[in-house]
Amino acid sequence: MNSKYLIISMIIMAGVTYLPRVLPLALIRTKIKNRFICSFLTYMPYGVLSAMIFPAIFKSTSTPVSAISGTAVAFLLAYKNKGLMTVALSAVVTVLITEWLLGLNLFC
Repeated sequence: MNSKYLIISMIIMAGVTYLPRVLPLALIRTKIKNRFICSFLTYMPYGVLSAMIFPAIFKSTSTPVSAISGTAVAFLLAYKNKGLMTVALSAVVTVLITEWLLGLNLFC
């Protein structure tokens, strides 16, 4: 690959990812008072994170049954205000046990 093309591509990608982060800070100097926009900006990171993680849950297991069981355990423990490590490890163990009970060979 041509090094000039690579450098130009990296500069363009840096600009495309940097500008959306800097422009709001540069253009909006006052405190946002609109309740809708404030709540939208508050919950946006959670929505984006969920949209990225949730499809990966169902693609990373062998069967949808184990994915659903792990997700259900994670939701239940999160609803009961358990810690992140407890929720994550319990969901992983649930998926492993479910796939073991279904007779799937996990380590091939």
